[in-house]
Amino acid sequence: MALKIRLARHGHKDYAYYHIVVADSRSPRDGKFIERIGSYNPNINPAMIDLDFDRAMYWVCVGAQPTDTVRFILSTEGVMLMKHLKGGVAKGAFSEEEAQRRFNAWKAQKDAKLGKISQAEADRKAAEAKRLLAQEEEANKAKAEAVAAKRKAAAEALAAAAQEAAAAEAAAQEAPAAEAEA
Repeated sequence: MALKIRLARHGHKDYAYYHIVVADSRSPRDGKFIERIGSYNPNINPAMIDLDFDRAMYWVCVGAQPTDTVRFILSTEGVMLMKHLKGGVAKGAFSEEEAQRRFNAWKAQKDAKLGKISQAEADRKAAEAKRLLAQEEEANKAKAEAVAAKRKAAAEALAAAAQEAAAAEAAAQEAPAAEAEA
């Protein structure tokens, strides 16, 4: 029985996520499988990979062939590197402790690189938010100045109208007094 480590599609239209499964190569893509060893969600950034490292390592060592995408996932998680290192231990090239040290060094380097990338992304988002906030504050300031100018013009118009009304009232009071004298 030829074993494959492959992705089984789940989710709905336009939002697929995958289970990483070990299955007979003759079974359908989403059909019967032997064991589920993880999941892969490419819909988020960065893609979420949840993998049972020990079981993946076991299946790779007993001869299960990963598909191209699963091979990439296993490589990013370090399963393929660990298989390579265990091959070196079996040949006597170096000890188990040396293999573990090399794997831990690789993992630390990978985590540091991923941390730098996520920090750079966070910095970029913070700068963008700061830029948008400054732009919004500038727009609000311009709008506040326009509203203040409009209110000032309305107040001046109201004052002019009140002054005209007072002048007209004074003229109206003088007119009956002038008629009474005449």
